[in-house]
Amino acid sequence: MYSSVNLYRTTQVSTSSPEKILMMLYDGAINFSRIALDKMEKKDIAGKGCFISKAQAIVAELLNTLNHEVGGDIARNLERLYMSLINEYIGANINNSPKSLENAIRILTMLRGTWAEAIEIAKKERESVRIRQAG
Repeated sequence: MYSSVNLYRTTQVSTSSPEKILMMLYDGAINFSRIALDKMEKKDIAGKGCFISKAQAIVAELLNTLNHEVGGDIARNLERLYMSLINEYIGANINNSPKSLENAIRILTMLRGTWAEAIEIAKKERESVRIRQAG
């Protein structure tokens, strides 16, 4: 069963658009952060650490994939936000701070919403161009 799930996830990622993968990464980081918060509240220190590490790894991947040449100020601002998130995760893990995890969830949720909006706008613009070119 485990290998079937991994195969499904691998196929899902390898066949998804960059926009879909971005949304999946944000969803994963938010989900892992929420699970870490739950583990923290249940005094499951090992579980908390495991899920903070998973969320932090996703944010580190988002940070590492920023293209500063193309992204300019947006990339620099995202870099600052991602570094802030990593610091929140470190604080959550070291200080057992629910507030840090709540901050991380809030920031990730805001970023995800902003990206979802941008993706929708770009999709509508592409459709509009396609209609103009066809007609």
